[in-house]
Amino acid sequence: MKKVTSEVIQFRGSHYAFGLKQAEALMGSALFQNREALYLRLKRKFVVDVPQVKALLTNYAPSIIEEIQGLADGLQLTEQQAYLHFGGYYAAYPKSGCSIVTGQDYMIRNYDNDPFSYDGRYVFYAPTDEGYATMGPTMQVTGRMDGMNEKGLVMGYNFVNTKNSEDGFVCNMIGRIVLESCANVSEAVSLLKELPHKHSFNYVLLDSSREALAVEASPRRVEIRSAAACTNHFHILKEENRYRMEDSKAREDVIMTAQSHTLGLKEAFQLMNSSDNGVFATKYGAWDGTLHTAGYLPEQLKSLFVLGGDALPLVIDFNNWLQGTDFTFTKIKGRLAANSGFANEISM
Repeated sequence: MKKVTSEVIQFRGSHYAFGLKQAEALMGSALFQNREALYLRLKRKFVVDVPQVKALLTNYAPSIIEEIQGLADGLQLTEQQAYLHFGGYYAAYPKSGCSIVTGQDYMIRNYDNDPFSYDGRYVFYAPTDEGYATMGPTMQVTGRMDGMNEKGLVMGYNFVNTKNSEDGFVCNMIGRIVLESCANVSEAVSLLKELPHKHSFNYVLLDSSREALAVEASPRRVEIRSAAACTNHFHILKEENRYRMEDSKAREDVIMTAQSHTLGLKEAFQLMNSSDNGVFATKYGAWDGTLHTAGYLPEQLKSLFVLGGDALPLVIDFNNWLQGTDFTFTKIKGRLAANSGFANEISM
């Protein structure tokens, strides 16, 4: 078993100040060195058109431009380097799994990927310039792979396909923009229909009105369906699916079978996090191992979170944090049945 850790980051202030604070923590860190080495290997595979990215962010999330500027200033990066690292546009994205189950008042999500792809950062951020306060694990520092905002909007995404990609934002930046910009599922659906999508992903949404929807988003088309269960294939945009979907459908079947009975929060979390139920993934060397299980309760503004499987979750009272009380814990620790750790802990 490999011990892994996520750093807990809490910040209240402007986006630029948040960028500077994150740069201070990233300077000289294993995470930044690993990401820099990765981008150097991949730089010929994509191009970042900075004016285009800034124009899009100006339209949808202008404050994130300030955060990227703070990161650039703090890390002494050129604008081109900063947007390559943190712009969430044109970035390469590997294949992964992921599964989501929803109930009337909860969403539980397994994030599946290779450990080396994982930032190992869990952020609580309350902006003082614009945007809603948010919580959730990060991807590429500025992005969010799942999370909840102060209004009780919850978001998680599942990979579907990277083929036939087009110019657009990648999943984690889309998640960040949605959580900071939207108060409810309806607003999030409207925004997801507008945003340019680089790849095909399911975006599952839930809010305090108990409305859970899956947004099937590809670079060409966006459709909406109900979301009691969601894995790695589309139900409506079937032409966008991968050729092989057996594993995705098998995990969905496990979830749907469990939902044929009353599935409470505890039972749902165990369904997702237990390694012997058929949903939790263990193929860490093939970009398909469950790195975290996250549960979100929008009506209570609380979250459950655990790294790895077969573990009791940490209960996070986001509402208490929103009232000004910082958490006393600085790290979230767990274990993975994997050979490598997270990008924040290992050396190239």
